[in-house]
Amino acid sequence: MKNFEISVLDLAPVKQGKSIHDTFQDSLSLANHAENLNYKRFWLAEHHNMESIASSATSVLICFIANGTKTIRVGSGGIMLPNHSSLIIAEQFGTLESLFPGRIDLGLGRAPGTDGLTAQALGRNPAIINEQFPRQILELQRYFSKENSEAMVRAIPGEGLDIPLYILGSSTDSAWLAAELGLPYAFAGHFAPEQMEMAFKIYREHFEPSKYLDKPYIIACVNGVAAETSEEAHKISTTLFQAFINIVRNDRKPFAPPVDDMDEIWSPMEKSMVLQKLRYTFIGDKAEVQEKLKDFQERFQVDELMINSHIYDHQKRLRSYEIFREAADSLSKA
Repeated sequence: MKNFEISVLDLAPVKQGKSIHDTFQDSLSLANHAENLNYKRFWLAEHHNMESIASSATSVLICFIANGTKTIRVGSGGIMLPNHSSLIIAEQFGTLESLFPGRIDLGLGRAPGTDGLTAQALGRNPAIINEQFPRQILELQRYFSKENSEAMVRAIPGEGLDIPLYILGSSTDSAWLAAELGLPYAFAGHFAPEQMEMAFKIYREHFEPSKYLDKPYIIACVNGVAAETSEEAHKISTTLFQAFINIVRNDRKPFAPPVDDMDEIWSPMEKSMVLQKLRYTFIGDKAEVQEKLKDFQERFQVDELMINSHIYDHQKRLRSYEIFREAADSLSKA
């Protein structure tokens, strides 16, 4: 089995009965905890118009987290690039890299991170997204290059800085693009597992080495809920299940505390839909999640697992990441 790194994806989840200020403090606490546990990176994702997620101003929140930590890499998982001008993102991440040298990642996606109406408010043109996204990535690479110093339009700060770009995907489209550009690839298996295996196959088979990367590098994002006992893990995982029920119902309210019986909340059809979307969700005690990590890695051979834990109780969320660290360490020593 191939050794792998582990990292954290945080959506800055807003919980019922808590403020957004509480959310940001919990995110910083989690980042410090992950740093102490030697997680590789801590990424935040751009979403809009959702009461349950507070990471809309992603670059600002990255700055807050990086300023409150010392060594862990901090970045975007991702910035939805067609929502922005390439120059603005180059300047923002150039500023971040200048403030926190050697610690900033720029993960890039093309989805709106919201609904259609909000996407319009963001100024997106859906007719040109598939053409615009690759062009914007090339624009970013140009703005970050030393060679752009003679251009009429320059990213200051940003120019000449080594800010690694990652291509994000939830289907096979971005796998082709990441392979063509020779960039690392991260797949959103935590909510869109259906095409993950095919996306990895496409990326590996069609990867073109570049000055940025000489061989494929794959990050798989998965859901993880670990606790001292299997029973407790399954109980606290009902917060995650309720969050996905809310997506199915287009109800964006804050995350709910765990419940004793999900069958009182979801219909059989909703249960089937949610469990399909959460196919790559590792729930259990240390032994169970270790076995699930092992099975996943033997199948997919990824370079890095990025774990997203929707757990209502903050201390239990911290403990979940401890257990995943222990499980991953045990696998690497096996």
